[in-house]
Amino acid sequence: MTATDRATQLTIAAAEAAADKLADDIVAFDVSDQLAITDVFLVCSASNDRQVRSIVDAVEERLRDLEAKPVRREGEREGRWVLLDYVDIVVHVQHAEDRVFYALERLWKDCPVIELPEDVNVGRAGRSGDEE
Repeated sequence: MTATDRATQLTIAAAEAAADKLADDIVAFDVSDQLAITDVFLVCSASNDRQVRSIVDAVEERLRDLEAKPVRREGEREGRWVLLDYVDIVVHVQHAEDRVFYALERLWKDCPVIELPEDVNVGRAGRSGDEE
């Protein structure tokens, strides 16, 4: 089994929204063979709590345009690791330090990676015209 077309559509939109807010290390895993509760885990990180919240807001706004609303949100108050559950996909926006500590990629390394648009995967330093 692979991620549905809808899950892939939401994943790409969420990844693009995160990239627009300068999220780092955006990666999507097709977890549909491993989990019955969702098709995709999208993971990205931010350098501070404010950026985590900004990314979360951008993802929610972009997915709302696709008529998707999260059924569950966790961690927003702390702003260190926010989880947005859209049933088809689960978005994890983590503070960079928490991402290193929890290493979700290590847990899902055997799952296929979903290819994201090239501009999503460009590192922050590689974005032309962006300032840090």
